[in-house]
Amino acid sequence: MLWLSELIMQRHDLESFEDLKKAVAEKAREGEMFFRMDVRPAYTDTPENWEEQLEATFTSAR
Repeated sequence: MLWLSELIMQRHDLESFEDLKKAVAEKAREGEMFFRMDVRPAYTDTPENWEEQLEATFTSAR
């Protein structure tokens, strides 16, 4: 299971919400089956609909 908080803590190289979306897609392609969003990303470019965007990114990459 992919937890958003763990991904953010592990990937200190992520500098933006767009970087985060790419990292989520990578994890989905690596075979992660489930995705849980337990924190709000603190990037300056995080949109209001961040949950929907991350869910769509994860789902479409699998």
